[in-house]
Amino acid sequence: MSDPDQSSGSWTLLTGHGHVLVEIARDPGARIRDISAVVGLTERTVQAIVADLEAAGYLTRTRTGRRVRYTVNRDSLFRHPAQEGQRVGPFLSLLAAAGENGHSTPGPDGNS
Repeated sequence: MSDPDQSSGSWTLLTGHGHVLVEIARDPGARIRDISAVVGLTERTVQAIVADLEAAGYLTRTRTGRRVRYTVNRDSLFRHPAQEGQRVGPFLSLLAAAGENGHSTPGPDGNS
């Protein structure tokens, strides 16, 4: 069995899309810059991911003045056949609550 503290590559359990969606669920008023810093992706990448998530119906953007507020569609279904019929809402609630309870989100190097 491998040592969990030892680096076993650079992969993470969630994709960039998953990380961005969780962060938006956690803070619907977050700026792209804020999301980028938390998830460890460039602002340009986060912008592209937000556009993908919006096009797929996972979220909507509402502009109020110069700010954007996101609304997550928690009734959206996972896209992978292994989770067929499962809604993203409970998953997002679990991960968003973990962040609110003082658990920090790891940076791009896996450290908090």
